[in-house]
Amino acid sequence: MLDQFEELLRSVPYSEQFPGVTNLVVRAVEPSEPPLLEADLHANPLSAEEWTAIAREYLHADCAFEGQAYWDLWVYDSAQNGWQRGPQKLEIFCHGEEYDGGVWAEAGHLHADLGFEHLFTGHARMLGPNPSPSPAPQDGFEASFQALMAEPANLREYHGKTRENIQKLMDWLRKIEKAIPIENYRLWSEGEENFEARLDEILAVR
Repeated sequence: MLDQFEELLRSVPYSEQFPGVTNLVVRAVEPSEPPLLEADLHANPLSAEEWTAIAREYLHADCAFEGQAYWDLWVYDSAQNGWQRGPQKLEIFCHGEEYDGGVWAEAGHLHADLGFEHLFTGHARMLGPNPSPSPAPQDGFEASFQALMAEPANLREYHGKTRENIQKLMDWLRKIEKAIPIENYRLWSEGEENFEARLDEILAVR
């Protein structure tokens, strides 16, 4: 199990600022239990091999392992009034078969939380072949962002930056498929009924 998790960690396209795994959490039995180990590694990110060597000391069927890393994605920075490519958090999990009542059957042995879905889907379905009318803004940021994207050139740039984020995700998936003998995988989000189809829609628009 940890051998495959190590390969997954090795495949991560790490951020230039944080070139390694930036934390380590080991849990036993279920999430409500205090962690067996919790280490903040931001000051000295570990390689996949170093991280796994520590985790291996706690390897049991009722344990789960959590790693955190960063990868560089495009994000609109309102303070800078422009697009910035910088570190965004990734959380990566490995579930033992007896951990939390067999949660692996639903979540998978290996699971990655990619962060905010709008980094790949865009806000308010602005992107894609059939953009939806923007809903009423919930705050000042949304209002100013919607006004900015009303300009066709800005919307094209938004589309381009989002496509680059999606492409980075797809490239990572290809690396994972080569590194690990995966039976199946699922791309999923809370806000999209079919997350993978949404990504395909945005990639299809040139």
